[in-house]
Amino acid sequence: MKHLLSMKQLTNDQILNIFNVARAMEHGQRSAMHTDKFAANLFLEPSTRTKSSFHIAERKLGLDVLHLGENDSSMTKGESLSDTLKTLEAIGVNVAVVRQSEVGVLNDCTEDLNLSVINAGDGCGEHPTQSLLDLYTIQEHFHTFENVHVAIAGDLKHSRVARSNAHALTQLGARVSFITKPEWQDDSITNHYITMDEAVEQCDVLMLLRIQHERHNDRSSQTTYLEEYGLTKQREAKMKDHAIIMHPAPVNRGVEMDGSLVESPKSRIFRQMTNGVTIRMAVLQTLLKGEL
Repeated sequence: MKHLLSMKQLTNDQILNIFNVARAMEHGQRSAMHTDKFAANLFLEPSTRTKSSFHIAERKLGLDVLHLGENDSSMTKGESLSDTLKTLEAIGVNVAVVRQSEVGVLNDCTEDLNLSVINAGDGCGEHPTQSLLDLYTIQEHFHTFENVHVAIAGDLKHSRVARSNAHALTQLGARVSFITKPEWQDDSITNHYITMDEAVEQCDVLMLLRIQHERHNDRSSQTTYLEEYGLTKQREAKMKDHAIIMHPAPVNRGVEMDGSLVESPKSRIFRQMTNGVTIRMAVLQTLLKGEL
């Protein structure tokens, strides 16, 4: 496989192979260095964690890195994303990491490309490397996915993280439930909804999602969201002893969850960020070596 655009491309064996590569790197196994190769990070939407962790992962693998934002690309002059990627390929780029707002557009852009493309988020579509680091964090804690109950709570309609994780977790044998406001439900993901009060008592993993204010016109309801749908201190106290809290971040403290719970003993939020570098190294490594 040349590109990583969707979690639906990956078999369970391929996912677990990426984890094995990541774990070997984490335990000190020297990774192959790619000092003769170039990576281009094309981020046309804002990003802190994904962009920074890809940069660190690329540099740890010895890659030279080009950073292209919306104002650095000739797309501001009307060039298509497809032609931008063809240009990067023509000048010698080996792998491009792309974040942009159009769902599925990378599928058409990559048909005839020789360089590898990694989807770093396509609007409300998918975010496969975020899903992989989430899955890796869950496996790190539970050592399995079979019958692990994961509850995903938040803005499902606009969440690429929810789409990627809902598919991959189910494929790996986890039980997945969802919590959201009625207007944020998305039947293309699921019709299995529970309340947050049910979720905290039942789940092994509570995965909270950011309310994507930039994709909403009405923000008036966020003041009551925490009490109705979010993780309060009272709800956190009802969680199973072994249960963990996850969030892809950035966190709207006091909206999706009580701000003090970001650093609670159950939280794996910053561990997810650490795992993000390792997983992205593993993805880059397997793509560059043609082993994915």
